Parts: sequence; structure tokens; C-alpha cells
Amino acid sequence: MTDRPFNRVLLTNDDGIGEPGLEILEEAAATLAHEVWVVAPEHDQSGTANSISLHQPIRVRERGHRRYSVNGTPADCILMGVQHLMGDQRPDLVLSGINAGANLGDDVAYSGTVAGAMTALFLGIRGIALSQSYRTRNSVPWETAAHWAPKVIRTLTTGGWSGNLCYNVNFPDIPPDEVTAMEAVRQGEGGILNIGIEQREDTREKAYYWLRFLRERRELAPDTDVAALKRGAVAVTPLKFDRTDLDAMADLRKTLS
Repeated sequence: MTDRPFNRVLLTNDDGIGEPGLEILEEAAATLAHEVWVVAPEHDQSGTANSISLHQPIRVRERGHRRYSVNGTPADCILMGVQHLMGDQRPDLVLSGINAGANLGDDVAYSGTVAGAMTALFLGIRGIALSQSYRTRNSVPWETAAHWAPKVIRTLTTGGWSGNLCYNVNFPDIPPDEVTAMEAVRQGEGGILNIGIEQREDTREKAYYWLRFLRERRELAPDTDVAALKRGAVAVTPLKFDRTDLDAMADLRKTLS
């Protein structure tokens, strides 16, 4: 294995281009690639999932050498990076994150971080989403992600990439030397109980609204992402676009026949 197995790596996130998780990911990518490109949202795009900007123009701002911000979603960033900014030489790998907060269970459906890796999959490029769990926002254990990210990325990309998929990686909320292992786990069920709507009034007494996730405690099977984090492991989940429920297919065919 060479010191830098990749020629070009493209980075994005959903927290925004100025966030610490992206800086940590840049440092990790610099140990893996000869060229590190960053194309990330100008502002926080959490919860945008795989959405792309179809009804407003996309603007790109150059922030430095191979570094750009986009007034759009993580999916917009990957599309602009691969199909425009990087010219005719596509990246070998897309890394999305490192998100402040885990992306587990139901969160995966809404995650802009995961969408960065999924958009790479759509374009036929290997993609990995990375997230760091925490208990409180002012005490995110970034040192755990910084220590484990290069090792996880190297392991996933040199160990064989089977199938048409991307990976979702979550780091546990513990010091790096207390992490027990890297575990292959499935996406857990549940986690979001509901989405709450909070109404407020602006200075002109007109209503506006905030949406927020209402969460529930999860007791899940041991082979799930949440359970792995509770064990102190790095949770690695292979994801794909196909959401077909194969277990329900036989019953559906009977119903439709």
C-alpha cells in the first residue's frame, strides 16, 4: 500500500465550509491523496438529504486552491465538483463530513452528509460519509474522528469495494484509545419519533415556523449502527439506492394478482 493511494479526493459536508469536522477530514485526506479538493456548502445544509437545487441558480465562490463554497446542498456540491470544477479528471473517492452528530437509523434518510456519499454513488464514484457522535454540542470529541478516520478510509478502500454501494461511518462519543473496533452493522430502525413544528412571530406579528426532530430512545438489535456505538465501536454501514422491501414483495404480488 502506497503512502497516498489516491490521486484526487473530493470532500464535502452538510454543516458548512467553515466547520471543524471538514477541517479534520481535510487533514485525513491529505495523508491519502495527492490532490484534495473541497466543494462544500456556504451555509448549514443539515436535513437536506439528496435534494438538488432545481429552482434557483447555483453560485460558486473560490475560497483558495482547490477549495470552493456553493450556495446549495451537499448533492449540488458533488455535482458541481465532479462535473464542472474538476474538469475531465474525476475524483477517485468522495468523502462527506465529518458531521457534528451521528447519522444513524432514521437520520440517514434526512442526512445531507450521507447524501454527499450517495451522490458520488449516483455518479459511479466510491463515497464514504463520516459522522462524529456527541452528547453535547460544545464537547464534540473531534480527536476520535481525527484518529480513526484515516484508518477507516484506508481499510474500506483497500479491502475490496463489493457492489454498487457507499459507506456510512459513525464514530463513538469516547476518547480514541477507548474505541473497541470497527464493526460492519446494518442501519437501525427508528430514532425519530416525530417532527415537531414550533410557531413563532416576527417583529411584524407574522407567523413563522421551526421544524425539529422529536427523538426516542432506541433499544435495537446488536447488529445495528446504534448498538455498535453503544459498544464503543466505529459503526460502518453499506448503503445503496434500492429501497425495495423484498420481504413484502411476495405479499404484494399476491395482493395485485
